[in-house]
Amino acid sequence: MALAFDDLQRLFDQRGGEQYTGEPVTQLEHALQTALLAERAKSDDELVTAALLHDLGHLVQDFGETPTLRGVDDEHQHRAVPYLRGLFPERVLGAIAGHVDAKRYLCAIRPGYHDSLSDDSKRSLQLQGGVFSQDEAEDFIARPGAADAVRLRVWDDLAKVARLPTPPLAHYLERARRCALRAS
Repeated sequence: MALAFDDLQRLFDQRGGEQYTGEPVTQLEHALQTALLAERAKSDDELVTAALLHDLGHLVQDFGETPTLRGVDDEHQHRAVPYLRGLFPERVLGAIAGHVDAKRYLCAIRPGYHDSLSDDSKRSLQLQGGVFSQDEAEDFIARPGAADAVRLRVWDDLAKVARLPTPPLAHYLERARRCALRAS
């Protein structure tokens, strides 16, 4: 089930042109914009790589139309991890796996955050368990890697700008290669 490094390019070539559900960008544009925001924040290779690959779970499965419109949580944050395990360090995997719970956390602790979410993100929030309680929020942020997941989540929310210029995928795959455990 694990991917080889070169499979990442192939996945983006095959599925990156698909519309990012409910947003004015493609899957590839969203990934590149998220990585760009991480890079602009002077993040290291691991966090930029997590930003690039955070929605890989959408590319390794095919739900057809927008899953949230059918009341389905596609659990993309967890589906990506087995494909990337053994290829990237735990920090990359943890940020990817935690970015959905980071949305639940931010809705609980940041006034106005929920209102800033897109309609699709609000629908998925309900399917993903809704806003954290105070106790759940405290438990989440105490987990190792939670701060990285929160940073990733903020970039994820902002990475939906039509026609925003970004560096090419090759630029970010080179950064990913630098933190890969193996680059077969």
